[in-house]
Amino acid sequence: MPRVSDSEIERVFREEFGRAVAVLVRSFGDIDIAEEAVQEAFTVAVQRWPETGLPPSPAGWIITTARRRAIDRLRGDAARADRYAKAALMQAERNPIDDGPVQDERLRLIFTCCHPALATEVQIALTLRLLGGLSTVEIARAFIVPEATMAQRIVRAKHKIRDAGIPYRLPASTELAGRLSAVLAVVYLIFNEGYVASSGERLDRPDLCVEAIRLGRILTELMPDEPEVLGLLALMLLVHSRRPSRTTASGDLVLLDDQDRSMWDRSLIAEGQAIVRACLRRNQPGPYQIQAAISAVHSDAQRASDTDWGQILQLYDQLFTVNPTPVVALNRAVALAEVRGAAAALDAVDGLDFPEYYLFHAVRADLLSRVGRNEDARAAYDRAVALTSNAVEQTFLTRARNALPA
Repeated sequence: MPRVSDSEIERVFREEFGRAVAVLVRSFGDIDIAEEAVQEAFTVAVQRWPETGLPPSPAGWIITTARRRAIDRLRGDAARADRYAKAALMQAERNPIDDGPVQDERLRLIFTCCHPALATEVQIALTLRLLGGLSTVEIARAFIVPEATMAQRIVRAKHKIRDAGIPYRLPASTELAGRLSAVLAVVYLIFNEGYVASSGERLDRPDLCVEAIRLGRILTELMPDEPEVLGLLALMLLVHSRRPSRTTASGDLVLLDDQDRSMWDRSLIAEGQAIVRACLRRNQPGPYQIQAAISAVHSDAQRASDTDWGQILQLYDQLFTVNPTPVVALNRAVALAEVRGAAAALDAVDGLDFPEYYLFHAVRADLLSRVGRNEDARAAYDRAVALTSNAVEQTFLTRARNALPA
């Protein structure tokens, strides 16, 4: 029997942790019991699999082992008159695990993690913890908070789910649209934190981008008929395809127009564009699908000068119609500058009230410099630098400011 490497066990952990937790939450009715049991089962796997090899169904082995160990522990607690343990045992007896599909279990867990009663940062942490299998240390590092702080957030969230009786179920059809938008927003927030880290010495955190894409793939498996789910996955694939060209060898930021497009990941582009075409055939446009279409137009251009900015502006007009936010208006202004000139774009930007968003000031600084208002551009760059905590972006913006003519 061939030995099983640590990396192979790690792969199984990443792929199956969320599935196993979801099944056991359904069985025991408690997130803590489920998570601890699955972690214990993987500990046993690390000890046994290198010698015995992978079982025919690694996920089934983990689920079965976790359930047995949880029941053994709960029986011991119940014998000591632990009412909570007795309740969990009764729940497990009413919900035996079968060999049927468990896709709905993962979907229930995703919606539980993203319940509107929980704060957004807690929704993100729980999603990464329970569906992604990331450790508290990894999540804390990704969002630049102390491990103890993140651990406390996760514990409080689990207790709130239990104490408030937040149901472990799929939303009713009447509330699905609103709840699904929250789920997609959480996955996209994870991706964006990976694409441009909110702070730190590096521009991005690619592990978070990869994890968000993996969660997006899970959602498309579970909800293949939801066009916005497909649109989000396509958007993330197309944006992530540019990662190899976004920084220089020394880690400096490279803008889209200056990127070496031969470095773009063509397999991700092909997959993303295929999804966009499928969405267009459905003809049920939504914000994520339209953003994916914009990214698809960018990925079509072999050179920056080949970019069809007219089409991009039309797509931003459509996006603003369905999602009229200041961020969309700001991004539309970038396209407007390419089609109608910097002056027209500056008028549009100056009509926005976005004083605490660093990209507002960065875009405005660039437009001001293009119309010759260099002193105003310096002030805008200074404001942008002050509002971002990402060292790579600070360096880029400071260099752009210093490059302005006297």
